[in-house]
Amino acid sequence: MLVLMKKDATKEDVLRVREKIETMGFRAHEIPGAQRTAIGVTGNKGKISPEHFTTLSGVDEAIPVSKPYKLAGRDARKENSEINVGGEMIGGRELAVIAGPCSVESWDQLITTARAVKEAGARFLRGGAFKPRSSPYSFQGMKEEGLVLLREAKAETGLKIVTEAKDVLTLPAVADVADIIQIGARNMSNFSLLEGVGDLRTPIILKRGISSTIEELLMAAEYILARGNLNVILCERGIRTFEPSTRYTLDLNAVPVVKKLSHLPIIVDPSHGIGMWDGVTAMALAGVAAGADGLMIEIHPHPSEALSDGYQSLKPERFRELMEKVRRMAEVLDRSLAAEVVQ
Repeated sequence: MLVLMKKDATKEDVLRVREKIETMGFRAHEIPGAQRTAIGVTGNKGKISPEHFTTLSGVDEAIPVSKPYKLAGRDARKENSEINVGGEMIGGRELAVIAGPCSVESWDQLITTARAVKEAGARFLRGGAFKPRSSPYSFQGMKEEGLVLLREAKAETGLKIVTEAKDVLTLPAVADVADIIQIGARNMSNFSLLEGVGDLRTPIILKRGISSTIEELLMAAEYILARGNLNVILCERGIRTFEPSTRYTLDLNAVPVVKKLSHLPIIVDPSHGIGMWDGVTAMALAGVAAGADGLMIEIHPHPSEALSDGYQSLKPERFRELMEKVRRMAEVLDRSLAAEVVQ
């Protein structure tokens, strides 16, 4: 159920509703909106009568929610959510671009990439310190040492750090460094990890699983939201189909569908979606055209030497070219992209 407050409801009115929900043995989730506040009710096993709330001061209406994702859905918030990442917004008019190597491999590799990311106008540096891989014999990341390098790269460039948490055990170390914690496709249904990041207030990028439906993605987001962390950014990164000529099939249909069903921002990862460096720009532009709020791009100064995903990584000069094309497309769509940094 959602309890919708009146536009002129006071803080005391909202608190009174929250207390009522909690005395009934349920959990209250306050969802601020541009016009009014909504309070989601979770934990109930059956229907709740709206009369429990409609008689309270400041309440406009109480409506049942039929969809299983109560907090991620449009019923909870009509406006698009904008996620504040240390002053940088994701979900607003300006497109967010997150770029960097699949894995942190060395200081030289990371800082070279970070400088190229910043100079091209992107605001977020991605890099995996802990890398869950399909094979146990593949490079698993530099782990804690990689986190140290990411912290140093942020100190030098000012870029916000996006890095993956692969399990609950290493989550505290990742959370200490990351401005955005990434939950990878393999972990979309790792419910303990979803609950763990839900107990934080750090923004989360939640990637769609390779065989997951859109509803399953939204339900995974609901695990995080239900624990109190409303700072969730969804990511379409390609799903497994019968087509073998690309790494995955980038499901751009998901972007407008998610926009219709949910208020959460959604970005697109064309690097994983197509899995070939020479197709990344086309899929990035297609993602922007579909309405994505941002992009996640893999780049590497020497892709042929990369320890992971080199075949889908752009060189810095190609990334700069991609950014210029995205910048021009953004103008057509009445959106914007940060300007290049003049050296």
